[in-house]
Amino acid sequence: MTINNPFKNVRIEYHIIQAFPVSCLNRDDVGAPKSAIVGGSQRARVSSQAWKRPVRMAMHELGCTAGIRTKHIAKLITDACLALGATPEQAQACGHKIEDAFIKQEQTGSKKTKTKEDETSESETNPVHDKSDTLLFLSPNEIESLANAFYNSGFVPDMVITNKDKKKHSKEIADLIKKVTKNNIDALDIALFGRMVAQAAELNIEAAASFSHAISTHKVSNEVEFFTALDDRPTEAGSAHMGSLEFNSATYYRYISVDLGQLHQTLAGQNLPEAIENFTKALFLAIPSARQATQSGASPWEFAKIFVRKGQRLQVPFETAIKAKDGGFILPSIEHLKNYLSTKENLHGSLFGKLAEYTYGQDEYFTIDDLIESLKNHAKEKTHV
Repeated sequence: MTINNPFKNVRIEYHIIQAFPVSCLNRDDVGAPKSAIVGGSQRARVSSQAWKRPVRMAMHELGCTAGIRTKHIAKLITDACLALGATPEQAQACGHKIEDAFIKQEQTGSKKTKTKEDETSESETNPVHDKSDTLLFLSPNEIESLANAFYNSGFVPDMVITNKDKKKHSKEIADLIKKVTKNNIDALDIALFGRMVAQAAELNIEAAASFSHAISTHKVSNEVEFFTALDDRPTEAGSAHMGSLEFNSATYYRYISVDLGQLHQTLAGQNLPEAIENFTKALFLAIPSARQATQSGASPWEFAKIFVRKGQRLQVPFETAIKAKDGGFILPSIEHLKNYLSTKENLHGSLFGKLAEYTYGQDEYFTIDDLIESLKNHAKEKTHV
């Protein structure tokens, strides 16, 4: 437990306006763009999960130490043991020992209703022959700690996991991981997005980052695209295939906050400025992957207001749908965002807790690099008062 946390109750809040033309960033179970009713009007919606995974993947590409989220935990442990010199049989026995402790077996004859999984979700679809859809999220040093424990026992699993009660194996493994790693999580994505392990609550980690669903600031109705495909070697006139796809276009408001105190605690105070740098870069770069080949959605931030604050989180609801002005929604959305935040700052008085404020998108000489450097300075060890 962290005794002295200089970032307690300090958070960075990102208020982002981002517009996309024809696109389908996030699909529902019938392939239509997701939506929500806000303030009595239909809005376009991109789920938090649909943006969180691209952010995670962008962090991987930026070179961050990343965790592995998989239901194939046996293979991870097997490969790690093979790298330490285990025979294939020994490595597989070690891998299955860990899997059996954490991955629940499906009951024979049980049936699950299959639905189309959101292609940008953190979850993965469950192939018919898999034993479970349980996902385990482990960091590199946690995987290494388990492999080393098996190595030290001569790759005899029962010498590492000794409890006769199989129901207690997961806790025994969790205790082993925590003893070796000293609660030091080296995977930034686990620290930011958290972890929940039903079979071993000791491994649970509170997420430092909080994502809202991205909601259009204005009313949106989905439209339908009818398309045809031609056969390069036709035997008859006309199209070889016909179909339809739904799409929309929208200006979105995105809200993300990072609890610096929680992040400092989870990372044991290590490399906090670098963590904020990589996370902010990933936020800037990441875009949901749905239909990027056919309806490229590649628009950057139009505007962002970033606060470093103490106190209660503050999200802008855009409860009243924005009306188009001068031909579009971007400018009136920015104006509403700025006015709302300014009003709330005045009304909250001392409880607003503002330590710093930055604006991206209006001063061409204040770049994303300048913003990142400014935020990194707030993540350096110092007392926030």
